[in-house]
Amino acid sequence: MGDVNISPLDWQKEVLRDTSRFKVIAAGRRTGKSYLAACTLILAALNEKKGKVFYVAPTQGQARDVMWDVLWEIAGDIIEHQNINNLELTLAGGNKIYLKGSDRPDTLRGVSLKHLVLDEYAFMKPDVWENILRPALSDQQGTMIAIGTPEGRNHFYDMYLGATEFENWNSFHFTSFDNPLVKREEIEHARNTLPNYAFQQEYMASFDAKTQGHFKVEDFDYYEKRPAGNYDVYIGIDLAGFKQTGQRKTKKRDDSAISVVYVNGEGHWYVEDIIHGQWSLDETCGHIFAAVDKHRPIITGIEKGIAQQAVFSPLNDMMRRTARIFRLEPLSHGNQKKADRVLWALAGRFENGLVHLKKGDWNQRFEDEAGNFPSALVHDDLIDSLSYIDQMAQVPYFSGIDAPDEFDCLDAVAGY
Repeated sequence: MGDVNISPLDWQKEVLRDTSRFKVIAAGRRTGKSYLAACTLILAALNEKKGKVFYVAPTQGQARDVMWDVLWEIAGDIIEHQNINNLELTLAGGNKIYLKGSDRPDTLRGVSLKHLVLDEYAFMKPDVWENILRPALSDQQGTMIAIGTPEGRNHFYDMYLGATEFENWNSFHFTSFDNPLVKREEIEHARNTLPNYAFQQEYMASFDAKTQGHFKVEDFDYYEKRPAGNYDVYIGIDLAGFKQTGQRKTKKRDDSAISVVYVNGEGHWYVEDIIHGQWSLDETCGHIFAAVDKHRPIITGIEKGIAQQAVFSPLNDMMRRTARIFRLEPLSHGNQKKADRVLWALAGRFENGLVHLKKGDWNQRFEDEAGNFPSALVHDDLIDSLSYIDQMAQVPYFSGIDAPDEFDCLDAVAGY
């Protein structure tokens, strides 16, 4: 039999030495979560105890991308057979490791497990553990490790807290600073360039990052006249459907919103106007056309969807009639939750003083939305339309900060 090349970090040794049956680990990015998970999978598979060994990620594709190569790196000398189609590895002695995705729950049923790794449980449906995988551990009294980066106070948070109260459970918390192989300047660069909530959640493994206030309204910078200089102009549009003829405006219905932003070479955003209201289809097209005609953007972006398709034809008719042609760009939410998309686009820019708001009658509405975001009780139409500028503007908000030579993006199992 060949050798198993296991060289854990100090924090990984702490987890491996712990004898609790159920372990819940909240850890920041680049801590070495995948390496620890692989170590437990290999050690469990080599154990003569009956039962299968499962690694479960949010999707089967993520399971393959994250764990396959790590297992080969550590245990390549003792892997006797591989089935890449079924994502199975057979180790010396015949024991197997199975890589699975929680997006295919039917493949998780009807098994007896001696060891389970739940990787990024925060991004799975909780019933995968509660109704399917927890019972699979019962007959062999199998062990489980749930490991991942927090996603607010969701079911992963509940499991983490529960691990401090239940017998034979234990919880652990580690940050990106606990991995000595990651340069401190790299983490500090992330601290300086990411929105605070993102750094706290992704690097410091904070469950509370998304529950804190993200926009400090009292720090908003207002201007009356935009500084002289060269600017690229972008218009971002969030459509909320169309008012029928004779229909009254109501507080319950969302507004459509049109954000007009001038961006300079240093990445500063000057928000000239956010036009908003509950309009008919013709009124909506009229407002869009008027904004484009006045500000002459290089790109006009509209959120993808039925409403975007509805305005496309009338706007094209207006272009033909007026001989005023402009570029319409369909914008996608990228399968992100709105809160994540808006915060990633805007929080860091506001924190770093890179967003400036022109004084206007839309300011109070914008402050109300930003100060309460995210909230089901307050509309977010204006701030949502502004966030779409991020998909079009060519200058990132951290462009003024020198990046390290080996800058490494987030290692997202979660899909970032």
